[in-house]
Amino acid sequence: MEPKDLNNSNEELKNQEEMTDSTAEKIEPEVETSEETVEETTVEPVDYSEYSEVELVNALREILDKADIFNYRSHVEDIKNEFYKKHWATINDQKKVFLEAGGAEEEFKPETNPYESDIRKSLQKFRTRKAEFTKQLEAEKEDNLKQKYEVIEAIKNLVNGKESINKTFQEFRDLQDKWREIGPVPQAKLKDLWDTYHHHVENFYDFIKINRELRDLDLKRNMEHKIKLCERAEELLVESNVLKAFQTLQKLHEQWREIGPVPREDKDDLWERFKAATSTINKKHQDFFENRKKDQNQNLEAKTELCVKAEEIATCEPKSHKEWDQKAQELVELQQVWRTIGFAPKKFNTEIYTRFRKACDEFFDRKRKFYSKTKEELVNNLQLKLDLCVQAEALKDSEDWKKTTDELIRIQKRWKEIGPVPRRQSDTIWKRFRAACDAFFDRKKEFYKDVDKKYDENLKLKEELIAEIVAFELGEDEKADLEALKEFQRRWSTIGHVPFRQKDAIQNKYRDAINSKFQDLRIDERNRDMERFKSKIEGLSESNSGNRKIDHERDKYMNKLKQLENDLVLLDNNIGFFANTKNAESLIADVHRRIERTKEQIATLKQKIRLIDKLDDEE
Repeated sequence: MEPKDLNNSNEELKNQEEMTDSTAEKIEPEVETSEETVEETTVEPVDYSEYSEVELVNALREILDKADIFNYRSHVEDIKNEFYKKHWATINDQKKVFLEAGGAEEEFKPETNPYESDIRKSLQKFRTRKAEFTKQLEAEKEDNLKQKYEVIEAIKNLVNGKESINKTFQEFRDLQDKWREIGPVPQAKLKDLWDTYHHHVENFYDFIKINRELRDLDLKRNMEHKIKLCERAEELLVESNVLKAFQTLQKLHEQWREIGPVPREDKDDLWERFKAATSTINKKHQDFFENRKKDQNQNLEAKTELCVKAEEIATCEPKSHKEWDQKAQELVELQQVWRTIGFAPKKFNTEIYTRFRKACDEFFDRKRKFYSKTKEELVNNLQLKLDLCVQAEALKDSEDWKKTTDELIRIQKRWKEIGPVPRRQSDTIWKRFRAACDAFFDRKKEFYKDVDKKYDENLKLKEELIAEIVAFELGEDEKADLEALKEFQRRWSTIGHVPFRQKDAIQNKYRDAINSKFQDLRIDERNRDMERFKSKIEGLSESNSGNRKIDHERDKYMNKLKQLENDLVLLDNNIGFFANTKNAESLIADVHRRIERTKEQIATLKQKIRLIDKLDDEE
């Protein structure tokens, strides 16, 4: 040590006796901090809600040209949100116009947005710049860590220095200033760094025993700074934005660590005050994330349930357009519910969205294939229904009520069997077909209003005729009695229809009466059988499904007639066979008798068939 420093050194060592053994302040324990703290210059916010899409693109490009681009992260996010809000609003408007024009939802394709590609490229450029900045920042932190350890090493060496106390203390202050000027370091190594720093600072204070006045002044100044930090921390207790309060608190802790010691008697109280505000803010921050985590887990459960329902719909097998539309509507409702649910935990958010989207895409892909496959069928069904409309319109003015009714019922049944038609024509063609059918049935209804009265009169006439038949007494003249009974039959046939409910009862009553008279009539069995048959056929014509039953009777007699004619041919052949044998007279005679009976049966059947055909022609 140079001679000029000896006096100063001796004076300082003398002053050390008046100081306490340890003047260094006890190091406060570390508090929790965010995983990553980045110095960010405050940038004035901008309201982008009134910007057009092209203005938003240009605004983003201007930010990309700035050197401090990282400070505009919130601006970039706002620009992106506003752009896509306008972008999706435009698509929804296009879709609304398309649907109002009669387009099908699955056929809608939005117009290409010329600015969407620009915004995507700019956002990708920002993400690349951000990644480069983060990488550079980490490298700078490692370099800062190295520099701070160099400062610590220099403070450590001050203890072994031989300079004057004043000069050594000034070097210590210079090293502290240098320490503060060095930027942030990696978070994981922050605690060890500060522990090492404070350890050597305390060693330095213990070693140097700086004079009380200078130290008290320094401690008082440090105390004033820390009181201000306490006040700022307490102001954060009323901050509504929990994340903002927590991030600001981290910066306050960095400043707290950089400020030197305070008077020993105030140190604990001051730290407890700062610690109390810190604990409250940290608790709010922790509660915020725990509540968000709970909400996100509930959202995950709700979205998982929607995925299960969507997958059930995606694997179902609709058979008709109506079923496809019904299932599509159910899936759209699930999508609407999905939008009302918040985010799932970040770990599962993309996965659960991909699962839900996959189920939706699979269903709508299958729906598009179904409609593509059945489009030709829809057009063919339209042509078939147009043909039925033409047929119904041709019959609407007919007055052949029964035949036309049957024909229209057949056409209506055929209409139901034909599948769906294109949606645009469905309502129009149905109204056309319905109008033709209604026109005929309305006219038929008007017509039968007057017919009911006539039916009641016919019922009365038939009851009077039955009473007359019952009262008729057979005489000695068989021909006259037969003609009288035939006249009853003719009169019965000329009387029209009766009310539907009395139709079968009056017919059975008539048949019993007329058959009873024929039974008592003294004529041969064949004539009696023919008259009963005639009465039977006339009765069938008056019964429900009369035409069908009469046709069935005719078919039965025709089959029997063919069988008898075949038998007659076979019997004739047998006579030729027996003629060449001895003692065949008895056999031949028996065959002749069978031939005669067969001919009689054939004649009777032919007569019955002619009678059926005659009645059919009269009708």
